[in-house]
Amino acid sequence: MTHQDSPAPSPARRIPLLAGVLPIRRRALGSDALAGVTLAALAVPEVMGYAKIAGMPPVTGLYTMLAPVVLFALFGASRHLVVGADSATAAILAAGLAGSAAPASAAYVRLAGTAALLVGAMLLLARLIRLGFLANFLSRTVLIGFLTGVGIQVAAGQLPDMLGVHAEGSQTVPKLINLVRALGHINVTTALVSATVVVVVVGIRLVAKRVPGGLIAVVGAIVVSKVVDLSAHGVSVLGSVPQGMPHLALPTFDLSEMSGLLGTAVSMFVVILAQSSATSRAYAARYGETVDEDADLVGLGTANVGAAFTGTFVVNGSPTKTQIVDGAGGRSQIAPLAAGVVTVMVLVLLTGPLGALPLAALATVVFLIGIDLVDIAGLRRILRVRRAEFVVALLTAAAVVFTGVEQGVVLAIIVSVVDHLRHSYHPHSGVLVKSPAGHWQPEPVTPGRRTAEGIIVYRFGSSMYFANAMRLSTDVTTLLTNNPTVRWFCLDCVAVGDVDYTSADVLAAVAKRLHTHGSRLVLSGVLPEVREQLDRYGLTRTIGADSYFDTAGAALDTFDKRKA
Repeated sequence: MTHQDSPAPSPARRIPLLAGVLPIRRRALGSDALAGVTLAALAVPEVMGYAKIAGMPPVTGLYTMLAPVVLFALFGASRHLVVGADSATAAILAAGLAGSAAPASAAYVRLAGTAALLVGAMLLLARLIRLGFLANFLSRTVLIGFLTGVGIQVAAGQLPDMLGVHAEGSQTVPKLINLVRALGHINVTTALVSATVVVVVVGIRLVAKRVPGGLIAVVGAIVVSKVVDLSAHGVSVLGSVPQGMPHLALPTFDLSEMSGLLGTAVSMFVVILAQSSATSRAYAARYGETVDEDADLVGLGTANVGAAFTGTFVVNGSPTKTQIVDGAGGRSQIAPLAAGVVTVMVLVLLTGPLGALPLAALATVVFLIGIDLVDIAGLRRILRVRRAEFVVALLTAAAVVFTGVEQGVVLAIIVSVVDHLRHSYHPHSGVLVKSPAGHWQPEPVTPGRRTAEGIIVYRFGSSMYFANAMRLSTDVTTLLTNNPTVRWFCLDCVAVGDVDYTSADVLAAVAKRLHTHGSRLVLSGVLPEVREQLDRYGLTRTIGADSYFDTAGAALDTFDKRKA
């Protein structure tokens, strides 16, 4: 059977089940299971904190480690990406639901489920129409700025609970102003609980990074709360926590409410695409594995649908949880599944003690998560090597802090696109000349510059589109100045991956101008796809099929032979 006659891949082959689990490596089972226990120890207080950021009941954070984890292990492809609650998407959700319902209420939980359902549908749709490329629309620079802004917002939002005061305000700056006004009403016992948790977590982190300092601090706070009865000293506690597994929950299907959540869902969708894709790619590259982004989109989509119907909120591919598992020796989705088993044990056996957890302790854990998101080291690296992108990162962070997370996402996408357009608008173009050793080297475009007597080899440094096409026309005009003997103008296209309709018109105009000048336009290094475009545009008919050369060297050799 020929390649052309082979049948199309079946859906099962396009979306392999359990790709992140199979094959099971027996010798790695122990390390995977231990990594799962380590993940659970660190993630249990963390995901409850994320639930607090999202405005959800704390127990719903534990639910994110159940059905979503199983569904991603079933349908996803990455062996390393750990799916769960995430600070960025939690913050976006809270911003999107602000004012729609009372936080942690039944109505709020239903709306959060609807948001997760919308995100899941978008991820599955992205798989069907191959929108995975959208993950690239948040550059690493912008992502650092965005997460830094989220970290500042998250950390600032926990200060009132850490100090035992009430501070109104949905935005970061007004909330901080109201916090300063309320400093005279600080509950000293609550502040001491917060300070103790900071000392325990930071102290353990400095001594042994793999020891779950957050879990130790939370357990210690529960013990102290029960022994001393902190609630009698004005310290707010978590209260009753539902025992057992999550029940089937139905999100709201009201069209007006769903349309009101679309903007929030799109924001979370973009962040999930960018963050999950970047994380899975990084770990696949580390272990020499391939990345199946289509299958991961299905895994993430079904995980969010599962979250929607189990009473919890949006989940994401988490860089921190993925690093926890990798650092603990986990090498497959068995590790997150093992963490899910531990979470089930917590829900069945330990929800009673959780009720005594001081809210200040939970707020402090969340505060430290927010501080960890502020990537000072990353910002310094960007400042050191590329000041313009540092400004972009700062602007993105400021937008999140001063206007909100959703607006920050929109600005992040706009800034990423503008930054890309800025670079492609000014491509690194130049005239190629031979060095004494016989190698090509670029020279700047100046009047009279040429490669050799009678020929200019000019390399355009990016794909050609409507915004940068006139750069080619301008450079041709400059090069023809004081160059009356030029007979061939060779456009080297090795960096050109696409030519749009406007650029094709510019190329045709350049060819005519060169002809008037007594010169000929030839092209080298043209990709097959670009050649097909130029054929369709009619440029090949204008310049002749013999005007294409495999390399700039071949064009130069042919010119020399014809000149001789």
